Amino acid sequence: MARYTGPVCRLCRRENLKLFLKGDRCFTEKCGVERRAYAPGQHGQGRVKVSDYGVQLREKQKVRRVYGVLEQQFRGYYAKAARMKGVTGENLLSLLERRLDNIVYRLGLAGSRKEARVMVAHGHFLVNGRTVNVSSYVAKVGDVVELKENRRALPRFQELAAAMDRKTMTPWLEMEKQNMRGKIVSMPAREDISLPVNENLIVELYSK
Repeated sequence: MARYTGPVCRLCRRENLKLFLKGDRCFTEKCGVERRAYAPGQHGQGRVKVSDYGVQLREKQKVRRVYGVLEQQFRGYYAKAARMKGVTGENLLSLLERRLDNIVYRLGLAGSRKEARVMVAHGHFLVNGRTVNVSSYVAKVGDVVELKENRRALPRFQELAAAMDRKTMTPWLEMEKQNMRGKIVSMPAREDISLPVNENLIVELYSK
């Protein structure tokens, strides 16, 4: 299955939830969910009875779309989370949160996860002093993610730096704004992940 390249506002409307796929636009009156708070398509405003499977599927799709991963990738993350100690659903969210593109977004070095993926692919960032251009790289506690020094003067990064004071930093990350550098200080706990999903339904879906 190829990556979705259509209008991302349709994805938010399908899930009836702001997934913040378009960065700052999601906070304005132009947001698709604000303008048309119903599912896309000719039957979007109809009343649909959802089965238990449908509810579980929607939770899985929300998480997939938020982090921008394909189904095969997502199954891989789930399999890895199931092998880890602890609660499978929380392990799954922790793995996804520690993806490099998500960390760049959480640090305020990108306006959205999609933009973060592009920036990572273009080699703008260092992890522990080495260039990493793979968005799916899963960071560990103690890893340092920073913007390359010769990229800090680029207009887009200057704009993002000016907006950092308005961004609330997640508890498991530590940011040095002056150096455009962040550090993973702890594993993300479930209460630190501001994602309105029930991960237990995803576990139920894949456990069948």
